[in-house]
Amino acid sequence: MGISIQSVEVRNDGELSGAFKIVTKEKFQGLIMLQYAFARVHGNRIMDFAKSNNLPAMYPDSEFVDTGGLISYGIDRNAFIRRQAFFIDRILKGAKPSEMAVELPTKLELVGNLKTARLLGLKIPQTILLRADRVIE
Repeated sequence: MGISIQSVEVRNDGELSGAFKIVTKEKFQGLIMLQYAFARVHGNRIMDFAKSNNLPAMYPDSEFVDTGGLISYGIDRNAFIRRQAFFIDRILKGAKPSEMAVELPTKLELVGNLKTARLLGLKIPQTILLRADRVIE
């Protein structure tokens, strides 16, 4: 497909500006944000950078798309929270956490933002829109 992937690791606030410089200097054509906790803290800054540099970006959950990000593929936060409530209920009723099975999220969702796509001059392919759990107009 002619795609090359370059990883830019960012572990703290101080490394974010350096990562932005690398992305700009190397003329990246898109971003994928993988690290959830870091993204939660710095998401707006990263989204602003992506938009101001006309970069399509993919985020770890739909909350980013709801606030202007282009696209996300990650856990369905509502389903995840409901499952957490199930475990909390069991613990409050006397279950021992050490004896409970560890579960991974089982429901993932794909969400796209057409308004952001238009701002970036992109057209999200129909195949993606048809598979999306939600599309923001």
